[in-house]
Amino acid sequence: MAQRPGTPRLLRELNDRAALDLLVRRGPLTRAQIGEHTGLSKVTASQLLSRLEERGLVEVAGEQAGGRGPNAALYAVVPSTAYVAGLEVGPDGVTAGVADITGTLLTQVTADPNGADDPVKLVHSAVAKACRSAKVALKRLNAFVIGSPGVVDPRSGDVQFAFDLPAWHEGVLAALRTDLRRPVTIENDANLAAIAERAYGAAKDADDFALMWLDRGMGLSIMLGGRLHRGRSGGAGEIGYLPVPGAPLPVGKARPGKGEEGVTESSTWDIPALAGGYGSLVGADAVRGLAHAHGIHEPTAIECVRAAVADEERGGAFLDELANRVSYGVTSVNIVLDPGLVVLSGRLGHAGGRPLASRIEEAVGRISPTRPRIAVTEVEGNSVLRGALHAALEQARDEVFST
Repeated sequence: MAQRPGTPRLLRELNDRAALDLLVRRGPLTRAQIGEHTGLSKVTASQLLSRLEERGLVEVAGEQAGGRGPNAALYAVVPSTAYVAGLEVGPDGVTAGVADITGTLLTQVTADPNGADDPVKLVHSAVAKACRSAKVALKRLNAFVIGSPGVVDPRSGDVQFAFDLPAWHEGVLAALRTDLRRPVTIENDANLAAIAERAYGAAKDADDFALMWLDRGMGLSIMLGGRLHRGRSGGAGEIGYLPVPGAPLPVGKARPGKGEEGVTESSTWDIPALAGGYGSLVGADAVRGLAHAHGIHEPTAIECVRAAVADEERGGAFLDELANRVSYGVTSVNIVLDPGLVVLSGRLGHAGGRPLASRIEEAVGRISPTRPRIAVTEVEGNSVLRGALHAALEQARDEVFST
């Protein structure tokens, strides 16, 4: 493939993008500071800022007092250059957020499905509500990223199945794009949590790590070399089906799918819910049952874990056994991938905190040749939503900054 030579135009494009990314990352900067961080001369930095101002991408956002001479102008990216939406979809409703191109969250809303199961109507209602709250027209949104449980085909971008969202299936992506008339991306919720963890949390800037999602169900996201590993059919991370000691096998019938050459291949499982495997040991129902067996009778699994952490004298034995169960999945991932870091996320992972994480680390160390560091999520707020917004912002910046 022919490569573009280092023409003056290409160099200007590269410099412009570097400056815009810098301003998004660090906030308002003076001309001299932009030159210092990018290595550009004052003349080149001045020319660059003039171009970006003419394109409506940057503006003077204030002044910085210095020593002698006039104050220096502070330049910032114009927030209204572009807007994005991120959504988390679950069986209990949709959470939607709208952010401007600088990453500032303008609003976050929830939409109750009220018995409706049509994905298009549900998403449209949530996005419209968020846009009204943010005072941003829907047509001004440059990118949508939707987090959904289940398997997303990495080739088509469409949902293959989500056992607790039966209406989310193949064809949903095209219907959403037709309805919204905007670019739409659907991504697995655990993968979006991992994106948020790498951008803002315990795996910040880590190239290799795994994220264990412990919530009403469980999932796994794998980041290798700074890239998500989705697998051929999108099923990488469906760890709930992992055969483990103490649980029946998750036996089901493989649903045939088409390979790249049209050859039939086994792509997903045609099972409505997990009746065995790892998920039957560490899913929310199993965790609640385990807690009740240890005398902790809170109404939900999350409350049971919180109660055990708050009173380890009463809940220590429950946490020990829960950690042993979780360690089966973590050990399998560690032996195959050796990520070095495993992050506990989801509401159950967050509730367990450091007391559960340290127990899992010790349990893994007893049965694995290497011992990864087990960390607890450090993402504030809704990690799936934050990951969706981060992914949408990357798409919008590529589109707007490169135009």
